[in-house]
Amino acid sequence: MLLNDLALFVRVADCGSISAAAAEMELSAASASAAIKRLEKQLDTSLFVRTTRSLRLTAQGERYLIHCRRALSDLALGEQAIASDKGKVSGTLSLSVSSDFGRNLFVPWLDDFLLDFPQLQVRLHLGDNISSFYHDKIDVAVRYGKPQDSNQVAFPICTADRVLCASPEYLAKFGKPETLEQLTQHNCLFYKLDERTHDQWQFERDGQEYKIRVTGNRSANDAEIARRWAVAGKGLVFKSSLDLAEDIMAGRLVPLLPEYRGEPVNLYLVCPGREHVTPVVLLLREMLRQQTQTLSRALATYLKAETQFNSH
Repeated sequence: MLLNDLALFVRVADCGSISAAAAEMELSAASASAAIKRLEKQLDTSLFVRTTRSLRLTAQGERYLIHCRRALSDLALGEQAIASDKGKVSGTLSLSVSSDFGRNLFVPWLDDFLLDFPQLQVRLHLGDNISSFYHDKIDVAVRYGKPQDSNQVAFPICTADRVLCASPEYLAKFGKPETLEQLTQHNCLFYKLDERTHDQWQFERDGQEYKIRVTGNRSANDAEIARRWAVAGKGLVFKSSLDLAEDIMAGRLVPLLPEYRGEPVNLYLVCPGREHVTPVVLLLREMLRQQTQTLSRALATYLKAETQFNSH
């Protein structure tokens, strides 16, 4: 049984198409079809139900797919273990990262990471929609919020509160909100994730939780656009302190209502299963923990200095 046939079977199952999987693996559709038939002959069973318009796994195919994924993953882990023993980190890692965090923070951190491991190749997927691990061939994802799938392995990276901010230009024109209730009088900037618009903002003060439904004239399906609008003076934004830290420290955004703590959000490094937790994933986890800790400390130091300066 050829390993390439097993890899092709997995991709056909993920793509739902022999021709699409063949194109990804740089095979002709005829060669791919022959490989699937060869595998079915060796197993003496049908792995797919074929019609003129669709291709789906049989019950036997569903069961076999689980073992194929595990076998291919174990082989990849074995290769990485040998490379690790030789003091090398190599191979290809496919990463999914949210738009704002990815572009403004993760990419520079990743560049430094790759300097330490020049034999590692990375494929980066940026976007706020949650990628499918198997369909999009994602090895590991950096996401806000713990995944609901109990089969996934989620390593906590850090907790960052959402911060309410606006640009100095916006505040000079429209003034600062002095209470949560006054947020309803301001233009608030939204982003939409998983078909949900984040227009209800949550705060905490002295153990009491507050939820405010706000309105605004701008919404995007890319959270980075909301940040850019805020920097451009278009309204108020409520995002993770990690996403806004550099803008705050550069004076492009001003934190508002500091007596209220914004809703905390947790950042995770997520693998589709325990078998995907490779040495390079653990190295990536430690890099992310160190970098986010350094950024959070720098922001806290800046805000403390600003508070002391404004109090004099």
